[in-house]
Amino acid sequence: MNVLVTGGSGFIGQHLVVALATRGARVRVLDVRCPTQMVADVQYIEGSVLDPAVVREAVDGVEQVYHLAGLPGMWMPDRQDFHRVNCQGTETVLAAARAGKVQRFLHCSTESILFDYPRAEGAAEAPTAPPADAMPGAYTRSKALAEARAMQAAAEGFPVVVGTPTMPIGPHDSNLTPPSAMLRHFLGSRVQLYLDFIVNLVDVRDVAAGLILAMERGKIGGRYVFGGESLHLSRILQLVAAISGRKHLAIPVPGRLAELSAGMLEFVSDHITRRPPTGTAEGVRIALHASDLSIDRARRELGYAPRAIEPTLRETIAFLLQTETDGRGLDVKQHPFRTAAE
Repeated sequence: MNVLVTGGSGFIGQHLVVALATRGARVRVLDVRCPTQMVADVQYIEGSVLDPAVVREAVDGVEQVYHLAGLPGMWMPDRQDFHRVNCQGTETVLAAARAGKVQRFLHCSTESILFDYPRAEGAAEAPTAPPADAMPGAYTRSKALAEARAMQAAAEGFPVVVGTPTMPIGPHDSNLTPPSAMLRHFLGSRVQLYLDFIVNLVDVRDVAAGLILAMERGKIGGRYVFGGESLHLSRILQLVAAISGRKHLAIPVPGRLAELSAGMLEFVSDHITRRPPTGTAEGVRIALHASDLSIDRARRELGYAPRAIEPTLRETIAFLLQTETDGRGLDVKQHPFRTAAE
């Protein structure tokens, strides 16, 4: 089987590529950068999902497309970048896959668009997810629109299935995706100010396995949530302290105060520093509406079976502590109030 993975250099993407290659698939990766450690016999193409010519080249001759490429995080100097990469990029990949008569297409979405956000007065209830205009910010709006494009293609007969990871963790997350950055932040903080919300942690290897199951067994137009174990952040902080042996003073922060503080940080980033803030109002709003999403459909229809999360949490913390000891520079771009993307 010839397979394309867009965004295959990311945290989930790298684990997916390894899993596919181990199963004997001929894997091609399209990403704006190559990973630090390339997988043998995998073809890497450097390029953007916004470049139709490069996307057509990447899709040529493949039977399956895993579309993971996207712009994560919740702050950019130009918020329109989220729409361009996440929504228009998805449209570009879908168009190339349809023209190339790809046999199966998996769109990787995000749990943050599935929470029960307040709708405008008089707005109709959405049957499967809140509409894009109910999203709490530019990032989630772009991801909601991208998923809508994928679902529309499925409704038109193109074999699309949607996979939705929660917050993946695991070792070797060298660029620090939001969940790992959250853990790194609390490991290094003697005084921990936190917003106590529900966090669903899942082993990144289980997410990769789930995406493959969805590609192989998922129903066209179906959405499958790949989660692990839901914990309150306060409980995660207790586990972090117990596993690391580091004592901290944990102080819960009211949601309204967290949102106001994040809004001020964003203002400074937007108008003064032009650097990512340590928190965003969108991230706080997501946290305030976070809920425990069911993985029953993935269990029932795909045979998805995530492992217990505490051993993976131990692996992740051991990796973070080791990189701290080694003095290796990790790219910490996220904050505890920000949620996972790709």
